[in-house]
Amino acid sequence: MDVIAVVTGASRGAGKGIAIALGATGATVYVTGRSIADGDSPYGGTVTETADLITRAGGRGVAIALDHTDDEAVAALFARVKAEHGRLDILVNNAANAGESTTMPGGFWEKPLEAVDLITVGLRSHFVSAYYAAPLLIANGRGLIVHTGHYGAVAYYHGPAYGAQKAGADKMAADFAKELRPHNIAAVSIWMGGLDTERARAYLASMPDESRPKTKRESPQFTGKVIAALYESNLRMELSGRALIGAELGAKLGVRDIDGSAPRSYRYELGGPPELHANLAS
Repeated sequence: MDVIAVVTGASRGAGKGIAIALGATGATVYVTGRSIADGDSPYGGTVTETADLITRAGGRGVAIALDHTDDEAVAALFARVKAEHGRLDILVNNAANAGESTTMPGGFWEKPLEAVDLITVGLRSHFVSAYYAAPLLIANGRGLIVHTGHYGAVAYYHGPAYGAQKAGADKMAADFAKELRPHNIAAVSIWMGGLDTERARAYLASMPDESRPKTKRESPQFTGKVIAALYESNLRMELSGRALIGAELGAKLGVRDIDGSAPRSYRYELGGPPELHANLAS
């Protein structure tokens, strides 16, 4: 049976990579985003481009131009999935309104108030998508909800709004997991490392050569490969409710990055959730 997935916030960055990696497994992937033309973002990328790349990777990409502040549009997305498939296997909540104010220097009171919009599209939007996805996951009898997470849930990173969004998404996934467990639906947060995204490349290119960090960055596809492996793994329900470091989960599931490397965990530099128990079955 083909996997049906929805990945929110997939015009570029992590969402785009996750969606392409799911497509490479043969999945049908609905991708959402606000960018519909090349000039919509200084970093490029559109939902149509992502959908095309999913199809080229071996799956079927479906582009949905969508603003996640519009609850009715989100409801219509999942109504379409229901009409076309009657079920859903995987929901990846990645959409986040992380504008330029998120990474600006200075205290939170010195930044534009729009920085807190990350709580609307990035936390509330996760709840709304899961609200409409849950009946489709339950109809399937098996499913997975993933929130894209980060060490900012426990370490200072980009300020209070960013930290609250990441920590809140972890707690929301844990509570989703409790309520959905009787229906065989898992919910987790997966913490990503430093990603090789369009935004990151632009930022690094703006730095003097001698100041650029030399640490290898994860591909955005790595998390998608981990999600696909977790969905098929017998660890899916055992790990439900947890925040998981993607690099550690990938090592547990035997997943490598697209270049064959093993991404690094930053647990001991930045902190992390409880470690995966060595005796967990794989």
